[in-house]
Amino acid sequence: MEEAGETELNLSRLSVPPETLESELEARAEERRGAREALLRLLLPHNRLASLPRALGGGFPHLQLLDVSGNALTALGPELLALRSLRTLLAKNNRLGGPGALPKGLAQSPLCRSLQVLNLSGNCFQEVPASLLGLRALQTLCLGGNQLQSIPAEIENLQSLECLYLGGNFIKEIPPELANLPSLKYLVLCDNKIQSVPPQLSQLHSLRSLSLHNNLLTYLPREILNLIHLEELSLRGNPLVVRFVRDLTYDPPTLLELAARTIKIRNISYTPYDLPGNLLRYLSLASNCPNPKCGGVYFDCCVRQIKFVDFCGKYRLPLMHYLCSPECSSPCSSASHSSTSQSESDSEDEASVAAHRMQKVLLG
Repeated sequence: MEEAGETELNLSRLSVPPETLESELEARAEERRGAREALLRLLLPHNRLASLPRALGGGFPHLQLLDVSGNALTALGPELLALRSLRTLLAKNNRLGGPGALPKGLAQSPLCRSLQVLNLSGNCFQEVPASLLGLRALQTLCLGGNQLQSIPAEIENLQSLECLYLGGNFIKEIPPELANLPSLKYLVLCDNKIQSVPPQLSQLHSLRSLSLHNNLLTYLPREILNLIHLEELSLRGNPLVVRFVRDLTYDPPTLLELAARTIKIRNISYTPYDLPGNLLRYLSLASNCPNPKCGGVYFDCCVRQIKFVDFCGKYRLPLMHYLCSPECSSPCSSASHSSTSQSESDSEDEASVAAHRMQKVLLG
């Protein structure tokens, strides 16, 4: 047992029964009454605790950090709600995850405004508790090594979140709503069962690090190039395609789309008085074909193509992009424009991608 200064109490790894630890905490709380300096940090890891000590309910009102990791907790009781100033809660490697694992009223308590760091990794959660999604001040949320099956769309409620760690679960999909976290800098989704990355993640303009290793990814959306501040992208352990692949499954455009394409390509002018509202909305959904040799557009009908793009002159990432027609991806489509082979043309396109967009790509 060590006491580091007047503001930290370290009672970790005590070889005593929980009842003895409870008595020790009550005695310390009594000593603190009227003390010049309030206790700010309480460390209780690895003490075989099955529940939070009752002394937390009123003896440490100024506590800012509580560490109860490595115990046998199945629930964080109402004592937690009394810690009105708590900023960091570390409760990893316990047995949390069943009904009542978190105290009722958590999202309505003062912790909603004070708690900034929450680590619940190494527990038994099968879903992200709804009450966590009301902790609006959270900056770091760790739920790695649980049994999560999905990420709720309501994750977007955590608008202050800067770091989200969900590695080591059973997640299959990334919800597009994850892209609505403007402050997110570190996103860890490694060691899951994710098969694709939604293009909406390109809206995470603050993202610095994206960990996707050991999943089931075969390609990345081309929009990932828009993550201009991304410094680290981890992809090792994914079945990323090892050669250039084209998917030419293609349903012909409808007459509506053909007409809309003609209007856009030929720049036919129109006003809100010329067309009904549904057609005006449809025309506003046009997407430009990314093929530099094509000035076409598409709406609902497009050809998916996986294309490799060089990063840092060392790695080649398979990126998904969409073309307006099969002719755009056909090798003969460029034959009339150039005598170079398609692979050479691809290399020229890839070379145009600035290397500084990705400073660090980890594939192995």
